[in-house]
Amino acid sequence: MEKIVILLQMHVNRELLIQELSFKTSRSGGKGGQNVNKVSSKVMLNWDIERSEVFDDEQKALISERLANRISKEGLLQLDSSIDRSQLKNKELVIDRFLNLINDALKVDAKRIPTKTPKSVILSRLDRKKKQSSKKANRQWKFDD
Repeated sequence: MEKIVILLQMHVNRELLIQELSFKTSRSGGKGGQNVNKVSSKVMLNWDIERSEVFDDEQKALISERLANRISKEGLLQLDSSIDRSQLKNKELVIDRFLNLINDALKVDAKRIPTKTPKSVILSRLDRKKKQSSKKANRQWKFDD
């Protein structure tokens, strides 16, 4: 039930989150012929984590911790996309990547519940130890007095 609530909140906050993003465009290399030289199809996304109003301080700390290698010294999360020839398509791609990153960063890992070792496994280990012990005991040379 909690996952559904979180997903609904993320869906509502998605629009607000996209409004907080800033975009820059530039010319990208690669295929496209003369189009590459004329059109700014590369899209760079910037998001200031500390100024965000969508997430609370706890969530911001979690995002900052998990995405530390992607965050600049100024506290900006930066992503770019130059896969497609279309600026609009690149913008959609970079927004999707951004939302996936945020979702992954906010996922709470399930706590591992350690399992008890089955009795059969314990008995088989003790049996192996007894056999090994008797094998080594039989190797000893005994004096008959």
